Formats: sequence, C-alpha cells, structure tokens
Amino acid sequence: MNLDEFKILSVVLIFVTTVLAGLYPFIRKFKTTRPLESPAAEALASGVFLGAGLIHMLGDASQSFLEHGIEYPIAFVLAGCVFLLLLWFEHLGRRLDEHGDSNSPAFAVLAMIILSIHSLLAGTVLGLSGSITMMVMILIAILAHKWAASFSLAVQLSKSRLSLRQSVLMFSLFTLMLPLGVALGSGVLEYTSSYPLLEPIFYSLAAGTFLYLGTLHGLKQSTMVDKCCDLKNFTFVVIGFALMAVVAIWT
Repeated sequence: MNLDEFKILSVVLIFVTTVLAGLYPFIRKFKTTRPLESPAAEALASGVFLGAGLIHMLGDASQSFLEHGIEYPIAFVLAGCVFLLLLWFEHLGRRLDEHGDSNSPAFAVLAMIILSIHSLLAGTVLGLSGSITMMVMILIAILAHKWAASFSLAVQLSKSRLSLRQSVLMFSLFTLMLPLGVALGSGVLEYTSSYPLLEPIFYSLAAGTFLYLGTLHGLKQSTMVDKCCDLKNFTFVVIGFALMAVVAIWT
C-alpha cells in the first residue's frame, strides 16, 4: 500500500468513526457529553500527540526554517500562538458553562470551532506525512480521540437551542474538516518546490494543536491534569510518547 492509498484509507476510517460516534446523540438525548470513557486510550493518544508535536513536527519545522536561512524560532512562535488560541477558546467555553449558558448556541458554536481547528490541522499532518509508520501512529491517536470528540460535540449540539437543521449542519462542517485538512496537506506537498516554507509553517501550526491535545485539551478533564496522578493512565501517556520517540529513529 502506497502513501496515497493509506491516506485515503485513513480518511475513510476517521470519517466513518466521526459519523457513527456523532449519530446516536442526535437520535437519543444525553445529559452529559462524556457518558462513555476510555481513559487508557485517551492517555495513549495524549502521549502520541505530545510526542508527535515535540519530536517530529516542531523538530522538522525548525530544521526546515534553519535550512532556508531563518534563524528566528518561528516554528515555536507559530505553535505557541495556536496553543494559546485554543486555550483561550476553552476558557471562554468554561466561562459560559460557569454562568449556566452551556446550552446556549454560542457554547455549541465555540465547541465546534475548537474541534474543527483540531481536525483541520490533524488532517493537514496526515496529508503532509511521508512515512506510513508515522501516519499509522497519528491515525491511532486521532481515532482514539475522534470518537469521544465527535460524541461530545453531537451531544452539545443536540442539547443546545439550535434547530435540528442547524445542529446537523454544524456537525457536518466539523466532520468535513479532517478530510479537508488531508487534502490541504497533500496540496501543500505539491507546491513545496515553489513555496518551500509552506510545509514548515503548516507543521508548526499543527504542532500547536497536537501539543494542546496532548496536554490541556479538556482542561479539568484532561488526562495530564485530572488523571496524571493515576499511574496506569500516566503510564499510557509515557508509552505513547515513547512510541513516537522510537518512530523518530526511522523517520
């Protein structure tokens, strides 16, 4: 199986997972956005995201900028900007929740924006990847995170004051973000000879969202915040990070 075929397979798997996980909440109402949890899978995904962002994306992006004569640490600046933007969005969501507005359309729209940014940039990484080994690890992490994110967003949309048509439209936009990201990443590869800085720029932006997914995503519910003292869950974070460190030997 070549890279393009694997990218197509990855898009299909993630798309089906997203749709199936988000379909049920529209049929049956849920009071909580996290009725089903898989702490070990989430912890493993956190470690993979953290390792991919730090070891692979930031390292590759920084090296690429240096090779083109840019000594300023622009890769870290771009990643930091994305990280802080996502953190700001989550704090806005918490503020709405604390004021009893968790069922407001604004809260649902905010959740959709945050998860769509994650999906778009994660898809871009898959599109940019030139190693099947790297893609397999990222695919596993995305699938482990995607089903929970999709379910959570669908619950939030269904219990908001948005109409069913509006909720389905919002969820559909979220669903399309990752395939769009893969197409964007693949398109960037086609233009790297003419615009060589495009690839490190997108890797830097994606690194920001991967670092966020691996650390503070969900804030109080985050594996690295809420469950970091649970040795079993933290061990899975370390395993995920270690796997990405090992993959770096061959990529």
